[in-house]
Amino acid sequence: MRWIKRNLFFVIGGVFGLGLLGGAVFYGYQGWSRNTAAFGTLNEVYLTLHQLTSQKPSPGNDKINNTDAARDQERQIRDWISQARKHFQPIAPIPKPDSGPVSAALFGDALRRTISQLQREAEAANVLVPPQYDFSFAAEFPLVKFAPGSLDALPTQLGEVRAVSEILFAARVNALDGVQRIRMSDDDANGSLGDYLDDKSVTNGLAVITPYSVVFRAFSPEIAQALAGFASSPSCFVVKGINVQPAGDASAGGSPPAMGGESRVMYQPSGGMAAPANTGRGGLQTVLKEQLLRVTMEVELVKLLPKN
Repeated sequence: MRWIKRNLFFVIGGVFGLGLLGGAVFYGYQGWSRNTAAFGTLNEVYLTLHQLTSQKPSPGNDKINNTDAARDQERQIRDWISQARKHFQPIAPIPKPDSGPVSAALFGDALRRTISQLQREAEAANVLVPPQYDFSFAAEFPLVKFAPGSLDALPTQLGEVRAVSEILFAARVNALDGVQRIRMSDDDANGSLGDYLDDKSVTNGLAVITPYSVVFRAFSPEIAQALAGFASSPSCFVVKGINVQPAGDASAGGSPPAMGGESRVMYQPSGGMAAPANTGRGGLQTVLKEQLLRVTMEVELVKLLPKN
């Protein structure tokens, strides 16, 4: 104690010096920690930049900005999607009320009027249809009440069936034997099996794909017109499959009606076309013998989902 008293100023200075030294050590440690963290962040940024520049394509350099190029390409794709939407026009449901849900009375009246209209259109286009044909809605046609929840889907199907049928009428096929659709209502369980497909609609991130099947009889030019009608429709119809066989050999279609006989294309030595003529001795050679065909066509309707 006497030594401390004799060297009091020295002791006080030493303690003060030790405090300063401790503060310097603490400050240096903080600076070292910040420098270490900053160096680690710099390394991460460097590694990220190195990875980006090593990618193919890379973000670019001072001469080529691949990021801006990617934005331009994205804008071009979005513009193309907007232009392509005109080929995916939705088919209006029947009926389509201005407001509120579709009632049973409203749909029943629209169903009967639409089927009657299709029958008249078939007659005007000289297309034979089965007697009192209901265009796959035989199960719903006599009803005044419909299964719960079915009035959300049946109007859409009715509009699509009309669109499919009118394409065949416009192609002037000889006869429409039937249209098949998927089951969308509990009432469909009581319908004829020939009215329905066993498939279901498929939904992906962009669209809903609904299958249909049509059976009709026609000559090859009318088949080509039907295919062209589906291809040129403002709605997106995709013909997924087609089965063609002579109408006289079709077991499901029965005996085909008289359609004015068969058409023949004759060949002349000069290379021109001649009218049908007697093909007996001395007649022109028949190189194409057209006959009535029975066609089963599988068609899918692609409907884009609403924009988010």
